[in-house]
Amino acid sequence: MTAALALQDVACTFVSKDQPGQRYTAVQDVNLTVAAGEFVSVVGPTGCGKSTLLNVGAGLLVPSTGSVTVFGQPLAGINQRAGYMFQADSLMPWRTALANVSAGLQFHGVAERDAAVQANDWLRRVGLGGFGDRYPHQMSGGMRKRVSLAQTLVLDPDIILMDEPFSALDIQTRQLMENELLEIWAAKRKAVLFITHDLDEAIAMSDRVVVMSAGPGSRPIGDFTIDIERPRDVAEIKTSPRFLQLHQAIWEVLREEVLKGYQQQLKAA
Repeated sequence: MTAALALQDVACTFVSKDQPGQRYTAVQDVNLTVAAGEFVSVVGPTGCGKSTLLNVGAGLLVPSTGSVTVFGQPLAGINQRAGYMFQADSLMPWRTALANVSAGLQFHGVAERDAAVQANDWLRRVGLGGFGDRYPHQMSGGMRKRVSLAQTLVLDPDIILMDEPFSALDIQTRQLMENELLEIWAAKRKAVLFITHDLDEAIAMSDRVVVMSAGPGSRPIGDFTIDIERPRDVAEIKTSPRFLQLHQAIWEVLREEVLKGYQQQLKAA
């Protein structure tokens, strides 16, 4: 089966901001695939290049070496088959929730009235029916994340790229958003590449969890199949025996890399 997204022998090298003339390699030897309908999470220590990989998959960053294919076709420019949900709020503060969600459709040439109908439908799907007239400053963090999710999904992308989308939320709101995302994903079965620092979140949400080594020159060092039955409740499954087994197995690989990353931060400070 052709992968929805495939990174093959990818490396990304940059000029150092702190040491002009010096170059550093953020990621290297990366082979990563996401099948159509598959939910894949990437975990690793801070600074290991997780977001770099997401930007490569989005077409926002051209790898120094290696290749990227989307449903078997080489990626050139922006990935038109992907939607990107950022860690920080990406809402336009001068637009209402409805206007924010419909903006992408209008940019793609959908008539304003039709765009509003589709945007309203997605606001209802994420639990914000009746809140379309709210501006971002009038909404809670959880509500803004729901709008951002609707903003991403209203375009019906074949691939969903998510960069720690729920990291700023309190634990209760975060679990609600995780379950809502899983329900929406189960209905559409899009390919998802999900970046997170939270191993619990990665296991609870995913079909596979990929572990990255500490940087620089980060690379995948573990790929774990999450064989926990769906549908899942992200809070309830965390006490299941299989969840605990998987957590222990993945943490054994991840722990040393987290310690390496922490020591590198201390040296940099």
